[in-house]
Amino acid sequence: MTYVISDLHGYPIEKLKMLLEKAKFGENDFLYILGDVVDRNGDGGVGILLWLLEQYNVQLILGNHEAMLLACDFVFCDITKESVKALDKERIELLSNYMLNGGDVTLKALRKVPRETQQDILDYLHDCPLYEAVTAGGKDYILVHSGFDNFSKDKKISDYTPDDIIWTWPELTDEYYDDIHTVFGHTPTMSYSDEYNGKIIKTRTWTNIDCGAAYGNEPVLLRLDDYAEFRL
Repeated sequence: MTYVISDLHGYPIEKLKMLLEKAKFGENDFLYILGDVVDRNGDGGVGILLWLLEQYNVQLILGNHEAMLLACDFVFCDITKESVKALDKERIELLSNYMLNGGDVTLKALRKVPRETQQDILDYLHDCPLYEAVTAGGKDYILVHSGFDNFSKDKKISDYTPDDIIWTWPELTDEYYDDIHTVFGHTPTMSYSDEYNGKIIKTRTWTNIDCGAAYGNEPVLLRLDDYAEFRL
């Protein structure tokens, strides 16, 4: 069975394990996390990142918050006169933007992790894909963090820039591929209308599974094979 979840934003790892247990997630199943496990709440997602390092049947797809963290990887270097001088205006702006977007809790939690493990986490994030194509329940899916900006049915997925698929906010009227269903997060479903608060949105060509865990809602685990939803 193939499961997806997204935008956990510091969701406690123990609660994620409970949710997977509720869904009877096993060693022959596979879970895709569609970006943004880090920032905003709790331990900033560090508990989930440490867990991910040990999982063979779970894959994180890069989200914009992981991309922001990687853009600030210079903060993990040894502090020297040279490294301080290297903090130019661009780097200071990157760090400031990341902190304003909830990165402070993640950086604080990462400081408590051994240096070698910090590097393991950064290496893992650098290797995260921007998208995955999967088949489940006889249907084809493309899994990305945010949907597609500048979408065209004539474009190959490899033609999209990283920003096109980690930063866009789709409209309800947007349509993607006819023969492959797109699943993403990034845009909290409540932002479309109060009627979608805490709920998955499914249209003809795409499904948004960001149910607002960043803002206190419980995340929804979706099984693609039969579209069963699981919540704590």
